[in-house]
Amino acid sequence: MRTNIIIVALTALLTLGSCNSEPTLQKYFVENSEKKDFIALDISPNILNVDKANLSKEQNEALNSFDKMNILAFKADKSNQAQFETERTKVKAILKDPKYQELMKFGSGRDGASVSYVGNDDNIKEFVIFANRKETGFAVVRVLGENMNPNNIMTLMSVLQKSKIDMEQLKPLEQLLKK
Repeated sequence: MRTNIIIVALTALLTLGSCNSEPTLQKYFVENSEKKDFIALDISPNILNVDKANLSKEQNEALNSFDKMNILAFKADKSNQAQFETERTKVKAILKDPKYQELMKFGSGRDGASVSYVGNDDNIKEFVIFANRKETGFAVVRVLGENMNPNNIMTLMSVLQKSKIDMEQLKPLEQLLKK
């Protein structure tokens, strides 16, 4: 009987201890992807529509390290500025977590962008691009993959130049760009 109580207690502690109530970008995406002021997109590497045979070894390696991209955008207007500020503050707080290492920051004040990553220099699991502008809203882009590194991202940019991007996958973002 005493052994059963100890086993139940340990199981309860392990279960409670494994629950993480801290906000994460993944939770933020899930919680907000269906809300009316948000636009959510999941983009696969096939959006690039590129002939792999014409790519260099480095370009193929960079492309293979990229699994998918998640985009969550908040469309701001005059009627939802308070909500915009609240949501932007939430994202900034999540990105202050030490697991997100900031690579660079652009702009100042209320408008700007930042690029962060999760992992180490040789094995980046996620790049996060956060851009915001008070008049139009903000977007958070998660580039997910395995064994990515900063060179892969730069190489992927050269692949983008050779690609014939499937614009159909980007249609939902048109709403955000319209004023």
